[in-house]
Amino acid sequence: MNGKMLRIRRISASDNRYVKTIVREGLARFGLDIPGTAYYDPQLEDLNDFYESDSADLGRAYYVVVDEDERVIGGAGYAHFSGLAPDIAELQKLYVTPEGQGYAVSYRLIETIEKAAREDGYRMLYLETHHALVAAMHVYERSGFQLLDEPLAQPSHDTMDRFYLKVIG
Repeated sequence: MNGKMLRIRRISASDNRYVKTIVREGLARFGLDIPGTAYYDPQLEDLNDFYESDSADLGRAYYVVVDEDERVIGGAGYAHFSGLAPDIAELQKLYVTPEGQGYAVSYRLIETIEKAAREDGYRMLYLETHHALVAAMHVYERSGFQLLDEPLAQPSHDTMDRFYLKVIG
């Protein structure tokens, strides 16, 4: 990837299998290919439909990062978190391939999500993660997310044990 240009765009149906693989392999690298994580989310089968279909709720989106050969090397999304105030979205499924790491891809995805979520009327982003994902927690904290003492609502993935919040607007 040295010298290659990266581009962020909305997910398309042809990206589904790549994003599913990136998410599952990312979790498996840390022994988190277990129930209670995004590894078993039914939405992984068709993320494009979940985030982009006409029937999808307004206020959700998923973005992928592609290299100059249009290979998906990462992605992230947001949607309203059930049970929370309507102005709080959840940052969801932020994963980057090992080859894509070290290029500030995660930071660029977070910036993209923050901008889009603000445009959709959200004022805060919430996220759930796991203590084993040390690099991810570093990215979140450097991006201005604040570690919470407890979840804002019942976690959607009960294995997750770290919770963050950021005011975005």
